Amino acid sequence: MQPDVPAQRSNAAAMAAMKSGNYANAHAILEEALRQSPGELPLWLNLAAARRAMGRHADALAAVDHVLTVEPRLFMALLMRASLLQALGRKREAGEAYGVAVALGETQQNLDPPTQRALDQARKAHAAHVQEMADFLRPVVDQGAARGTSADARRMAFFTDQVLGRRKVYTQQPTHYHYPDMPAIEFYDREECPWLPTLEAATADIQAELAAILADEALADAFMPYIDYRDGLPLDQWAELNRSPRWSAFHLLQHGLPVPGNADRAPRTMAVLEQMPQPRMIRRSPAAMFSVLKPRTRIPPHTGVANTRLVVHLPLVVPPGCGFRVGNQTREWRVGVGWAFDDTIEHEAWNDSDQVRVVMIFDIWSPRLSAAERDFIAHIMAAIDDFQAQQPVSVGGFGAAPLTPKAAGGGFSSL
Repeated sequence: MQPDVPAQRSNAAAMAAMKSGNYANAHAILEEALRQSPGELPLWLNLAAARRAMGRHADALAAVDHVLTVEPRLFMALLMRASLLQALGRKREAGEAYGVAVALGETQQNLDPPTQRALDQARKAHAAHVQEMADFLRPVVDQGAARGTSADARRMAFFTDQVLGRRKVYTQQPTHYHYPDMPAIEFYDREECPWLPTLEAATADIQAELAAILADEALADAFMPYIDYRDGLPLDQWAELNRSPRWSAFHLLQHGLPVPGNADRAPRTMAVLEQMPQPRMIRRSPAAMFSVLKPRTRIPPHTGVANTRLVVHLPLVVPPGCGFRVGNQTREWRVGVGWAFDDTIEHEAWNDSDQVRVVMIFDIWSPRLSAAERDFIAHIMAAIDDFQAQQPVSVGGFGAAPLTPKAAGGGFSSL
């Protein structure tokens, strides 16, 4: 499309008039230009700016709304619309409009200083709007929470934060296996983990065995790089940590079997793991390890393999400056305080200290699966592996005794 040269000249003349403070003259120039070129959006935007400067906020809003009927995602028009609503005293509408402008503003690049300042002000205005709404909703949230369980209260609070735009909706994104109708819960409530007190009570014993392992120089090679992709594979976010000792694991259970030489070093730890509701799948699980994250190391955001299990952390060595995020929730590890989380929701970890961080990690069945479903999943995964390996293994019928790991293979992915 050829540029409308007369419209461009009129626009330049109007901008010069506004720069000199002659808004009435600018307004007249722009109205005349629009009679000749009604489709030129820059003319409409400057007409709105001239009207705003003249105190004609309602007329300015009409001009901006015309622009947005043609280009609904035009950032400058959205930003101006919000400010005009505010000037007109339409406070709540302005707050919502600022939110729309800010969301689009996050994608803008190379903004000039005045526009950047306007965007910063928009962020503050929208934040104030959100806080005002949160304060208004608080009595309803508190009343609802008081009538339910702790899990109910958590969901109510999360829902309210999502409504307010304070909480991003994270979904399960397993890299391989997605079982239907499983809830996307970042950290599970302790009520769904009745085995946690047993695990936490064993912290001192587990720490003692870990200390002996760390002190034994002969076991240095038993700490394997956690990320170990072969050459030729796309590494994406794992390029920095691939085959790196900065994140290593001392495996106790791997691919469903005790690791020879390692498991023997931690008999009390292994005894506690026997009491945990771990999945038992041929060549796949249970899995358990001591995960060692060296100083100044960050594990990038990622997701795990399957939503049929949760991952458990028992912190054992936690210097200051360590953190862990699952979805919207960020927590600090506390020695001896365990938790279970869904690792198919995006998560990341960091150790910004000058000391190592060590967490015991293992998998458990999702508490939302029935016994029949757990049995089915164990058998179907074994059958999938048998098909791929072309080495059939007898897996028995449904309802038979729990499967016992028989061969190495498979994998485990977490922090």
